[in-house]
Amino acid sequence: MSEPRKTEKSSMGNGAVVAMCCSFVIGMGAMAFAAVPLYEMFCKVTGYGGTTQRVEQASDVILDKTIKVRFDANVGPGLPWTFEPVEREVELKIGETVQILYKARNNASKATTGQATFNVTPQAAGAYFNKVQCFCFTETTLKPGEELEMPVVFFVDPEIVKPVETKGIHTITLSYTFFPHEASKPVASAADVKTDDANKL
Repeated sequence: MSEPRKTEKSSMGNGAVVAMCCSFVIGMGAMAFAAVPLYEMFCKVTGYGGTTQRVEQASDVILDKTIKVRFDANVGPGLPWTFEPVEREVELKIGETVQILYKARNNASKATTGQATFNVTPQAAGAYFNKVQCFCFTETTLKPGEELEMPVVFFVDPEIVKPVETKGIHTITLSYTFFPHEASKPVASAADVKTDDANKL
């Protein structure tokens, strides 16, 4: 007569363990989801992990010293785009503000939406690579066969020549990767984006 009671208690105990495990997994998933935008914000502010800085105005100091900036472009799985820089590299003076272009083309037979992430290498240069204008973290929708030029306006902070870990850097690589993104609302057409970019400059 005592055996059924033990089995019942054991079943109840196993159910509680399963419930606790499920709650833990769900909680960790929620924390991981929330951590993504928080980490992104942290990187934008600090330049940690090769993430560039976003600034509102250009540098007012230009050094008589040059640095090369190379441009890399990638497309994540599931996005039928061609994406590449118009120029592979530029040489500029440290502190000089420069505009370059990336271009993207939708090769699909339907409209698709992408969103770009970016980073800078060497990672130590991230805190000194300042973007005045860029298309990163913006939903971009292209119609079938549509091609779009996307400007990036940037400068390398003159402070890069002072720290020991960055003063010897002669080449920086700016890399973008476009990933598929489900558009939640209508996004401006290529013509609208070009007009808006022109107004910002």
